[in-house]
Parts: sequence; C-alpha cells; structure tokens
Amino acid sequence: MYNLARSLLFKLDPEVSHELSLDLLAASSRLGLNKLLGGLPSTKPVDVMGLRFPNAVGLAAGLDKNADAFEALGALGFGFVEVGTVTPKGQAGNPKPRLFRLPEHEAIINRMGFNNKGIDHLVSRIKSHRYPGILGVNIGKNLTTSVEEAAADYLACLTSVIPYADYITANISSPNTPGLRSLQFGESLAQLIAPLIEARDRYEAEQGKRVPLAVKIAPDMTDDEIKLVSDTLVEQGVDGIIATNTTLSRDAVIGHQFEEEAGGLSGAPVRDASTHVVKVLAEHLKGTLPIIGVGGISSGLDAVEKLQAGASLVQIYTGFIYQGPELIKEAIASTDAYYRERDLGI
Repeated sequence: MYNLARSLLFKLDPEVSHELSLDLLAASSRLGLNKLLGGLPSTKPVDVMGLRFPNAVGLAAGLDKNADAFEALGALGFGFVEVGTVTPKGQAGNPKPRLFRLPEHEAIINRMGFNNKGIDHLVSRIKSHRYPGILGVNIGKNLTTSVEEAAADYLACLTSVIPYADYITANISSPNTPGLRSLQFGESLAQLIAPLIEARDRYEAEQGKRVPLAVKIAPDMTDDEIKLVSDTLVEQGVDGIIATNTTLSRDAVIGHQFEEEAGGLSGAPVRDASTHVVKVLAEHLKGTLPIIGVGGISSGLDAVEKLQAGASLVQIYTGFIYQGPELIKEAIASTDAYYRERDLGI
C-alpha cells in the first residue's frame, strides 16, 4: 500500500508531497487507521535521560516542524516523536526550491532554513496532546537573530515549551542557517547552553519535573572536535546528545544531478558517518551521557548498528520517507530483540 502511495506522491513537488502526506496522516489518525499501518506495541521499554521510552525507535525532527501531525505519526508505532525545529517567530525559510529527492541513493538534500509557524503555534498544538509516547521539541534561532544573540532565541523557545515537552533538543547543527554550526564549539557553545541549563534546573525546582535537555550535533567534525564538543556538553550538564544532523559532504552522491545543490544531505549516504560519530562519542563519554543515534537508518539492522556503536535510542526520517511504516515495525522488532538479548547476556 505504501509503495503505491509513494509512487504517486513522488510524482509531486517534494514540498507539496510532504504537506499532503502530513494532511493524509492526520486524517487517517482521526479515523483510527494509523495503528493498522504501523509498528506493533513494543515489549521492551527503554529508560534514557530519566524517561521511559515505550520503544527505542523515534521520529527525528524536521518532518513535523509545527507539531501539526505528531499524534498521527506517533500512532504509526514510534516510541517517541520529536517536533520542530521551532523558532520564536514564524519564518518562511529559504527560497524554493529547497528540497530534493535522490531516490537512487535513498537520500534527500534540503536547505529548508527552519521554516515554521513559530513557537506560539507549536505550543497551541502540544499543550493538550494525547500522544502516549515521549514528545521531544527541537528548538532553534530565527534567521534574523545574530549568532551572538542566539541564546535568547533558544531560551525563549525552551521556556515556552518546557511545561509541555518530555524533552527538549537544542539544534545547533543545521547547515541551513548561516553561522549556526559555529555554536557547536568552545565558548560559544558554553554561553549558549548555560542559560538553558539554568532554566531547566529552575523549572525542576519550581515544578518538581525535570525536562531533559539534549543537543543535536553535526557529522562533519573530526574525532578531536567531537570529543571537545562532548566535553563541553558534559561540563554544562546536558542530559543527552543526538548524533547526527545532515551532512554537507557529497562524497557518496558524486555525479548525481543534485550533487551541487546546497543544503544538508540525509539518508543512506550519511549512515556510516553518523555511526562513526556515535562510536567516537560512546568511547569517549564512557556512559557519561546517553546518545540518540540518527542518520541513514533504512533497516532494522541499521538501527541495531547504531545501538551496537553506543546509542541508547535511534531516530529515523529519510528512511521513513522511502520505506514507510514497515520500516518502523522492522526497526522496533530489531531493537527490541537487541535489548532483550543484551539483558539475557546473549
């Protein structure tokens, strides 16, 4: 069924197809049909960042930027859904065209530029949700906000969503907002994260609820840079690291008609680079912080590979676009089996 739907949707402009798919998912959810398409309920919850995830497979940020369809997406079987990236003010994003399919590589190039309806809209969508899984909110800065003033945008988003989110992710690694990736390093990173940690701790003290803060990093770093970034995040007191965002590398798609298109490359071509980052983080952190692995997961084996490299959870996005709900079911079955066997010492 999904292959037929995909063949029709892929005849449309990628952005039109994206919006239509979200509308269809929301409609099917209202009719109670999504559970018939998606993964089976997990028998192996996973405890990460002080939260109990129904299963280890989540939807990465970017698919549902405005939280307009997260309950429908969650009904497909995801143990957690991350909405956003959201910014304080709504913004149009980069000029079109800005989204390109590379089906030969099961990949996507995007330069969306944090297009979203703004924090107020997203809060209106999540404040009374019924999704039983874990809900994450991915936050960023507006294009018109300078890098030097970025912390204020992240803080505004965090304080708005913290009463309603199960966890929050600071996206400092999108390649499509000028200067954003510079926030991953040194004093810039510390100055960005410190007020977010303070707000997280203040909310916990006042409300008795801890809302974990994760940070999403890029795959385009050397091993030494990965270690330096992770050291800063540990020092600042974040709760987890999401590895990784899209890549600027085009090595895996040389010769493709879209090779020269600007933006981040996701899907199968980023799998190995993402898994390498997970492995470097895990070996360096030695369990100090949990890792959520994302990038190039197109099968249950790919999901398990991320866990074997050191991730505790995984997220999918591009693989879901190409393979549909069956990938969710396969990834859940594979990661559940991995955790059951690990617990038994197999």
